[in-house]
Amino acid sequence: MKHSRYSLTTRALVTGGAGFLGSHLCDRLIKEKFDVICLDNFFTGQKRNIAHLIGNPYFELIRHDVTFPYYAEIDHIYNLACPASPPHYQHDPVQTTKTSVHGAINMLGLAKRVKARILQASTSEVYGDPSIHPQVESYWGNVNPIGIRSCYDEGKRCAETLFFDYYRQNQVAIKVVRIFNTYGPRMHPNDGRVVSNFIMQALRGDDITIYGDGSQTRSFCYVDDLIEAIFLMMHSRADFTGPVNIGNPGEFSMRELAEKILSLTGSASKIIFQPLPQDDPKQRRPDITLAKSELNWTPVVKLEDGLRETIAYFKGLNQ
Repeated sequence: MKHSRYSLTTRALVTGGAGFLGSHLCDRLIKEKFDVICLDNFFTGQKRNIAHLIGNPYFELIRHDVTFPYYAEIDHIYNLACPASPPHYQHDPVQTTKTSVHGAINMLGLAKRVKARILQASTSEVYGDPSIHPQVESYWGNVNPIGIRSCYDEGKRCAETLFFDYYRQNQVAIKVVRIFNTYGPRMHPNDGRVVSNFIMQALRGDDITIYGDGSQTRSFCYVDDLIEAIFLMMHSRADFTGPVNIGNPGEFSMRELAEKILSLTGSASKIIFQPLPQDDPKQRRPDITLAKSELNWTPVVKLEDGLRETIAYFKGLNQ
């Protein structure tokens, strides 16, 4: 069997590997003929996301919680484990913080021990409710440390701190990406994120709920584009640590997104408005200049095309 140019002996560990992003990353690594260990405790991950990989000789699934140490001989570690939608990370905020912080410590300790390269899936939430727009990597953020979203925001910020301290103190080979809103097949239908919320409401014929007046904006990156950037980041030059923004700089209001989904689904749902949740950012769009220059990466999937694929996936769940 022919191997890729990267992977004659490359062993990759993906924490959160049965989640939305993690399962797509496992697919990409398997395609490159990496040996993949997928760790997941299935708090938000789903076995159906990786069921098609079971039995593949390059894939191994292990139920494990990253707040406890894990030991294996590994070349690359992709640390994706953490609930990423507000309803999920607010369900058990203490555990969310532990997952980000203890998980980072355990994976960084493993990377130090076996001299692995390790990538942290950080988030645009480290910028909080940003006072500059679009967000650049040098911006330190505007984050509430004691709000209902803080378990995720501050947990991810602390994880970045740990990554850079392990890099400076122990010369661990780190890579840090800050992921902006991502969507696509295998999103959890009840994850509370805006794309999945709007699609499920439209498919059921329920009212589409917009929080606030609908003018707040987000950028939406299709999952295939995002995984390509993560892969390129892991294989970028050794002295490029990041952090680097990964997302689609196209910016859409919540009202625009709702109207696109109504059009693509042909739904008769009505748009209704509810009060804006605490600490919900009003604007979110990445400056991806650094990703373009260092990774030669830019997203290519248009919102309408990605939404069609995502809608088809959700329709399939209901059949």
